[in-house]
Amino acid sequence: MLGAMDIPAHPAARILLIEDDERLAQLVADALAKANYAVTVCGDGLAGEALMRQETFELVLLDGHLPGKDGFDVLRDTRRDFAGRIVMLTARDDDIDQVLGLEGGADDYIAKPVAPRVLLARLKALLRRDALPAAHPIGEALHFGPLTLLPQSRELRLNGEPVVLTTAEYELLNFLAHRAGQVVSRDDIMQGLRGLEFDGLDRAIDARISRLRKKIGDDAQAPVRIKTVRGQGYLFAID
Repeated sequence: MLGAMDIPAHPAARILLIEDDERLAQLVADALAKANYAVTVCGDGLAGEALMRQETFELVLLDGHLPGKDGFDVLRDTRRDFAGRIVMLTARDDDIDQVLGLEGGADDYIAKPVAPRVLLARLKALLRRDALPAAHPIGEALHFGPLTLLPQSRELRLNGEPVVLTTAEYELLNFLAHRAGQVVSRDDIMQGLRGLEFDGLDRAIDARISRLRKKIGDDAQAPVRIKTVRGQGYLFAID
């Protein structure tokens, strides 16, 4: 079983790879190190969770099924406290894994096996979003009925009470709220938040919308705040 090991680099970012397949872990770690990332590799869920709590990483690549502690349980138990990105590594074409990861608050999922250059492109897009200035100026609070969005502190309040959002959830809500009253396509969202084109298959946006609706009390069957416009995208409604 893999223990924790560091792959030296002049880091652009620190990445924690929690993966028990030693061959795959080494392949991914080598690719990340060559791309100038500092990589820590761990093959156990419990040990990986401990590292997430003890050290600072910009991004965690987390296998869905791990010894020690299941990857989805690690995601669930760390999501509120971990400030960086969490990307789930899932079995190929396993929709259940993808849904579990996205509903659990993962910022993205990547199906295994994955070509190193594809993996790097996805991770660079996520990390680049953190490094870029906001797509719109940070201004005053936005009020929508019981919802108040506070861009300066990156907070959401519902009836005055704070709502816990992941980084990805906040960014999506902020993107939609600043375009309130407009229909925004999935491609607009992908381009605005990741700089990537929507491939027609990625379910991350839909899963994140579902979670946001639950957190703001929007009826999933008949939403009034974040509406689905069939064939076009989403509409953040103005009161």
